[in-house]
This record gives sequence, C-alpha cells and structure tokens, in this order.
Amino acid sequence: MSILKPVYKVYEWYISRNLSPENMPKHVAIIMDGNRRFSRIQGNIDAIEGHKRGIGTLEKFLDWCVDLEIEIVTVYAFSIENFNRTEQEVRGLMNLFKENFEGIAKNEKIHKNKVRIKAVGKMELLPEDVRKAIEIAEDSTADYHERLVNIAIGYDGRLEIVDAIKKIVKDVEDGKVQIDDIDEKLVNQNLYTAGLDDPNLIIRTSGEERLSGFLLWQSSYSELYFCDSLWPELRKVDFLRALRSYQQRERRFGV
Repeated sequence: MSILKPVYKVYEWYISRNLSPENMPKHVAIIMDGNRRFSRIQGNIDAIEGHKRGIGTLEKFLDWCVDLEIEIVTVYAFSIENFNRTEQEVRGLMNLFKENFEGIAKNEKIHKNKVRIKAVGKMELLPEDVRKAIEIAEDSTADYHERLVNIAIGYDGRLEIVDAIKKIVKDVEDGKVQIDDIDEKLVNQNLYTAGLDDPNLIIRTSGEERLSGFLLWQSSYSELYFCDSLWPELRKVDFLRALRSYQQRERRFGV
C-alpha cells in the first residue's frame, strides 16, 4: 500500500483540479457502512475495533469536507435496528459515542473550524450518559454557524416521518394549525433536521446500494453514490470520485 500512496496523491490532485468549487454540494450525507465487515476481514480484531477505525475515518472525512468548503455533513452513525446487535457490541458502541461526544468539547479542530454538532434521532432511546455527552457536545458548539455536522444516532427515517406527523396532529388538535395549512414545508419544519437544506449528495460505502431508512423524506432529490470501499478504508480519492460523479450529473427535479 505504501508504494501506491504517491500514485493516489497524484490521482487526488488530478481529480481535485477538475472539481468546480461553484458546483460543490452544500450538504453531503454519508452512510458509514462496513465497520464490522472490516473487522471480520482482519480476522484478529473484534467489531468494536472496526468501529474505532471508523471513527478515525470520520475525522479525516470531516477534514476533507472543511478543506472543500462543504457546509453541512450528516452521518448515519447508529440506526434503531442496530440495537438488535449483540449486547456486547451495543454497549461498546455506546461507550464510543459517550467518549467521542465528550471529546468534541475539547477538540481543537472542531472549534478552529467553527463546526456545530447536532445529534438527530430518538434521543430517549439512548443511555443517559450518552445523552449527557451529546448535550455537552451540542452546548460547546452551539454558537457556531459556519459549518454543521449532524450525527444520526438512534435514527430511523420512517419513525422520523411518523414523529413529524404526530407533532402536526397535536398542533391541529391544539388549534395551532389548520388541516389546509399542512404542506411539505410544514412537514420539513417538524423533522429531526428541521430548517436544513436537503442533502445534495448521499454516499454509501461498502458496496451496498440502498438507503436503509436514512433521510427518507430529505433524500427525495438527492444524488446517490455507492462506493465499494469499506468505511474504515475510505480514502480521500474515493470521496473525490463521488464529488466528481456528482458534478458530472445533470440534476433534475422530477422524473
């Protein structure tokens, strides 16, 4: 692999020079898939070690997004279905979330680049110590408005829509909203991602080609890109290829 590094650097430069800053997606969402598969391939590490490697990849990915001036990043960190994994893996993941959300408050890069952190999902399903760590991360970055990183945790796209419907129904019952007032804008305002632009580009790693319940409402007109690399092995050149593909497409809003 070390022999190939100079080649990849040249390839990164080649792709980068042909990317248009004016046509860069404002909002990139990513399904970070392949941590457990990476662990199995290694043969001698458990699933949590794969997830730890994945966190390292996320840090690099966010650096790339800052360099490319991408304003909003939404990452799929943990779905509600993931609670069905083994108790050991879920407990290990929750410990990782706690440690890393707490670490955000002291992360120099986060503060230097003025990145606001927001968790989206059903927070009530998470352990109390994880919710507290999320609160610490969100509070420590609450005044930043230049960049935003949404971390989808305890998330399910269908339940997000159901929760939005429940909020709207309650507002109707309370007389705050009339039936005829319900439209796409009102639904958007009641989603976990309320107020945000929809993702321009959604990337999924590991070769799987499905959204798995991620941003089902928001992805209506998103461009989709599927990458064969497992998440812990994602290289900058893989990300640049996704951006190149995005910029080469003619975006259509309709059929």
